[in-house]
Amino acid sequence: MRWTISMNSNIKEKTYIIAGLDCANCAAKMESRISQIPQIDDVSITFATRQLRVKSESPDELIPEMERICQSIDSQVSIERKPEKRETTKEMGSFFQNYKEELIAISIGVILFVAGMALHHSLLADSPAVMIVFLTGYLVLGWQVLREAAENIMKGQVFDENFLMAIATIAAFAIGDAAEGVGVMLFYRIGELFEHVAVERSRSQIMGAVDMRPETVNLVRGSSVVEIPAEEALVGDVLLVRPGDRIPLDGVVIEGTSRIDTSPVTGEPVPVSVGPDSQVISGCINEEGLIKIKVEKALEESMVTRILDSVENAAAGKPRIDRFITRFARVYTPIVVGLAVVIAIVPSIITGEWNYWSTAGITFLVISCPCALVISVPLAFFAGIGAGSKLGILFKGGASIEALKNVKAVVMDKTGTVTEGNFAVQKVQTVDNVMVERVLSMAGTCEENSTHPIARSIMDEIKKRNIRMAKAASIEEISGNGVRAETGGRVILCGNSKLMNKFGIDIEGVDLPEAMTIVFVALDGKLLGAICISDTVKEDACEAVGKLKRTGIVPAMLTGDVKTSAESVAATVGIDNVYAQLMPEDKLKKLGELRDEYGAVMFVGDGINDAPVLAGADVGAAMGSGADAAIEAADVVFMNSSVEAINQSMDIAGTTGRIAWQNVIFALAVKLIVMIIGIMGFANIWAAVFADTGVAMLCILNSLRILWKKF
Repeated sequence: MRWTISMNSNIKEKTYIIAGLDCANCAAKMESRISQIPQIDDVSITFATRQLRVKSESPDELIPEMERICQSIDSQVSIERKPEKRETTKEMGSFFQNYKEELIAISIGVILFVAGMALHHSLLADSPAVMIVFLTGYLVLGWQVLREAAENIMKGQVFDENFLMAIATIAAFAIGDAAEGVGVMLFYRIGELFEHVAVERSRSQIMGAVDMRPETVNLVRGSSVVEIPAEEALVGDVLLVRPGDRIPLDGVVIEGTSRIDTSPVTGEPVPVSVGPDSQVISGCINEEGLIKIKVEKALEESMVTRILDSVENAAAGKPRIDRFITRFARVYTPIVVGLAVVIAIVPSIITGEWNYWSTAGITFLVISCPCALVISVPLAFFAGIGAGSKLGILFKGGASIEALKNVKAVVMDKTGTVTEGNFAVQKVQTVDNVMVERVLSMAGTCEENSTHPIARSIMDEIKKRNIRMAKAASIEEISGNGVRAETGGRVILCGNSKLMNKFGIDIEGVDLPEAMTIVFVALDGKLLGAICISDTVKEDACEAVGKLKRTGIVPAMLTGDVKTSAESVAATVGIDNVYAQLMPEDKLKKLGELRDEYGAVMFVGDGINDAPVLAGADVGAAMGSGADAAIEAADVVFMNSSVEAINQSMDIAGTTGRIAWQNVIFALAVKLIVMIIGIMGFANIWAAVFADTGVAMLCILNSLRILWKKF
C-alpha cells in the first residue's frame, strides 16, 4: 500500500474502533457520509476489523460528529479510541453469555410460533387466541427490528434491512398470513444471529493468527521474577523466557542458550540456535533452554505489534473490486426496491390478484438488502492478508493482493534476493608483489562503516586475519561504483571496474576468476589488487524459479553486479533474462521495458538502491532481511526472505481473488434466482430471507477457506 504524504504537515491520522458494527453495508454508508465532513482529508472504515481511520488536523474533535453520523445509520454503534491492549474476542465457550438477549428472544419466539401453529391446526383455528399468540411472538422477535426501522425512517435512512424486514412481515399480516409473518421474522433473527457469530469467528480466527502480542512479561528484578503487563516493559529491562514461551519483545540474549522457532514470524520452520549476544525478535517461540533477554524495543515498536499493525493497515487498503461492489450496492438497492413496488402494484391492478403479487413484491423487497453482497469481498481479502501473515508474507493492502493476480513477469535483484547475501572473500589477487594484507587494509579503510554485504565480507576477512588499518579522514560514496577515501594525504579507491575507469586506473592484465564479485583497490592512482568475493544461491531459488516458469510467469534478473557473476547465478537457478551492471536509474528504465514487453511486473529486492524500482513496479516485494527503505517502499514484505514466498504470495492472491468473485457471483445468482422464482410464485418470503442472511453466512464461511488452505 503506497502512503500519500499530505502537503499539510498538521494533518494527523488517527484510528478508532466502531463498537457494535455488524453490518457491512452500514459501514459503507458511514464511510461515505463521514467523508463529506469538510475538516476530514481522508477516511476509511474497515468492516473486517471495525476500524475507522481518519486523516484530519484535529481528528479527536470530530468524534461527536462522526459518532452522530454512524448512529444515524445504526443506533447500536459507538466510536471508541483504539485500545492499547488487545480486544477480547467472543469465544464459543461463552456463546450463551455473549448472545443472551438474542437467544432468549428467539427461544420465546420459537415457543409462541409452535403454539400458534398448533392452535392454527386445531379446533381453535378461528379463535382470536391464534392471532394473539402469533402477534405476541412477532413482537417478541421483531420489536427491536420495528423500533430501529422507525428510528431510521425518522433519520431519513429508509432502505435498510430493518425497514425491509418490517415491511415484509407486516405485509404478511396484512394479507392474512400471520404464521408466515412470525415464521419469517423468526428465520430472519436466527439467520442474523448465525451471521453475527460467523463474522465474529472470522475476525477472531484471522486476528488470532497474527496477534502475537504478549499480555504479560516476566521481569527480572535482582534474584526475583515479577510478572508485569507487557506494555509496561521498558528498553533495557531484563526478561526471563522459559521453554515453550514466546519471545515477548525484541531484544538480545544476555544469558542462556536455546533453539528458537521463528516460523510464527517468518513462516520458516527451521529452528535457530541462540546464545549470549544473539538478537531475538518477538513472536518467535523458545523451544529448549531458559534464557534471559534485554529489551531493545518496547511493545509498540516490537515485531509482534508491527506485524499486527501491518495486517490492520492492509485491511484498510481496499481493492478495486471492494470499491466497485460498494458503489454497485448503492445503485442496486433502489432499483430492486423500485421493481418490488412495480411488481406488487401493476400486475395486481391488471389481474386483481393482490395477495399473489404483494407476496412477490415483498420477496423482492427482502432480496434487495445488499449485506450479503457487500460483506462478500472485504472478508475474503482480509482472510488472504491473514493467510499471508501466517507464512511470513505481509501484504500492505488488498490492492497489493489484487495487483499480484495480474503479474506476468517477476524481476529479481541478485544479491540478498536470489542469493543469501552471505558474501565471503574467496581470493585476493595482487599486482607488483603487493602484500595481500596491504590490499585488505586499504579496502578496510574505505569499507569500515559500510553496512553493504560485500563491505561486511571484507571486514570479516580483515578481522579473521587480524589486520590493522588506518582511519579515513574523509569518505565519499559514489553510487553504483564504490568508495573514495582519503587518509594521511593519500587517496584510496575501492570499488568496481566502473570506479577504476572513472579515475583512470589501469586494470588490464589482472587475471581474475569469473562468476565472482570483484572489488578493485587502488592507492594514489595505482592499482594494488583485487578482492574476489562470492555469494551462495538460496536453497529454494531453483525450485521457486522453476515453478514460476511452469505457471507461465517470466522470471528476470536486474542487478548492479558484474555480468559474469550475474549470468552464473542466473544460469544456476534457471533465469534466462539477465541484465547486469545496472545503476538504480538503469534498473527502473529496464523495468519499464520489461513491463512493455510482458505486462504487469513484480520486482523483488532488498537493498536501499532497490527502493525506486520497488516503488515503480506494479507490485514491489522486499525481503524482510533487507534495508528499511526497501521494506518501506514495497507493497509486500517476505519476512523469511525466501524465493518461494514469491510463488506463495501469488497463490494467495489468486485464491483470494477467485473466492471474492465466487462470493459476489454466488450472492447475486441466488438473489436473481429467488427473484425469478418469486415472480413465478414458487418462492416466498422465507426464501428471500435465506437469499439475504443465509447467503451472507455462506460467503463468510467461503472466505475462511483462504485461511485454512495450505499454500
